[in-house]
Amino acid sequence: MAMAGVTAFWLVSLLLVLVPGADWAYAISAGLRHRTIVPAVGGLLAGYVVLTVVVAAGVAALVSRSPLVLTALTAIGAVYLVWLGITTVTSPSTPQATEDEYTGSWMGRAAKGAGISGLNPKALLLFLALLPQFVARGAGMPFAAQIAVLGLVHTANCAVVYVGVGATARRVLRTRPAVATAVSRCSGAAMIVIGVLLLAERLLA
Repeated sequence: MAMAGVTAFWLVSLLLVLVPGADWAYAISAGLRHRTIVPAVGGLLAGYVVLTVVVAAGVAALVSRSPLVLTALTAIGAVYLVWLGITTVTSPSTPQATEDEYTGSWMGRAAKGAGISGLNPKALLLFLALLPQFVARGAGMPFAAQIAVLGLVHTANCAVVYVGVGATARRVLRTRPAVATAVSRCSGAAMIVIGVLLLAERLLA
């Protein structure tokens, strides 16, 4: 598996993770309400690990039966990136923590996090439409194994960003609310460029 492909996916994944969404909101909520964010963030990451395993098995079988599926998924992923980038630039969202206090157990918070990430539409589209295009066909590593590696790269990105978001939630929301909006706009612009390049490469191939 080429390191260039892993690096390219790492960048796309990081840009997506930096866009505020349901995961951000939950990490912020945990940071504001609890002494530790470990259960919440751990649950979010567990959801992505499970999603990685499921997609690695399913997508590998699907693509092996029809190479055209990979082309279709690539085009869908590129269009999705452009759409998400435009939406993010035009309507950047700053996640806000809710006022109600959540007092669930560690297991309860972890389970909720796993449900949020595992059923997140953005994550589903990322895994189903974007991961396959960064896999090198004919490489020494099996298709499913490459999907698994990329899924773990995305999970690692999530770990770094969500820990940072949860740990600094109170300070960011109270003293620098424009930070999340600025990051969102920059990420959106970059995703538009990447999406257009991916789509052009697929159409001209």
